[in-house]
Amino acid sequence: MKRPGLLIIVGLLLFLTTECGKEGDLNSVTDLDGNVYKTVTIGTQVWLAENLKTTKLNDGTPLSNVTDSTAWSNLNTQGYCWYDNNEVKYKTTYGALYNWHTVNTNKLCPKGWHVPTFAEWDTLMVFLGGDNLAGDKMKEGGTTHWINTDIDVTNESGFTGLPAGIMMSRGTCRSICTDAYFWSSTEFDNDYAWVFRLVSNSGTLSSFHPLKTGGCSIRCIKD
Repeated sequence: MKRPGLLIIVGLLLFLTTECGKEGDLNSVTDLDGNVYKTVTIGTQVWLAENLKTTKLNDGTPLSNVTDSTAWSNLNTQGYCWYDNNEVKYKTTYGALYNWHTVNTNKLCPKGWHVPTFAEWDTLMVFLGGDNLAGDKMKEGGTTHWINTDIDVTNESGFTGLPAGIMMSRGTCRSICTDAYFWSSTEFDNDYAWVFRLVSNSGTLSSFHPLKTGGCSIRCIKD
């Protein structure tokens, strides 16, 4: 017959084992498509360490996969695409390109996460040394994905930025392997919104405001 003290010890060990398993789950997050993303803590923020590739909002609503360039350029509702409409080639590594109307649903990231504001991007940039230094600390090293990459790249932040390119507002893709464009959730005005950009031959993290109909990558940040 087992003694009560032994049962308590066994129960405590099982509880601790279970809790440790839960702790490990903090290093990843899963979207409704079943895609699992690594996460990284940078300063006081927790980011996805991969580009978003979901085809659903976090309430289960399917997103529109827009493959026609004219339809894309005229789109004023949510939509996404794969670079050059080639899901097989680009999805796993680079994720999807979303227009800002999709960002503006406030349901694009997994629950508990959101598309970062301009201020949150700025916080990241300041923590990594400012706009002239942050880029090299955020880009994946080597030339597997980046071409003509800056020699000072370290990815010391663990952000692992990849050059997924952009879908232009006119419905054509460009800049794969040379540029990374990430939406913020902050509008510039009715037609434009803020984007943050990494480029292959520079250590900068810059910002500008393209048309909301363009398609950019998404990196979610934890609430």
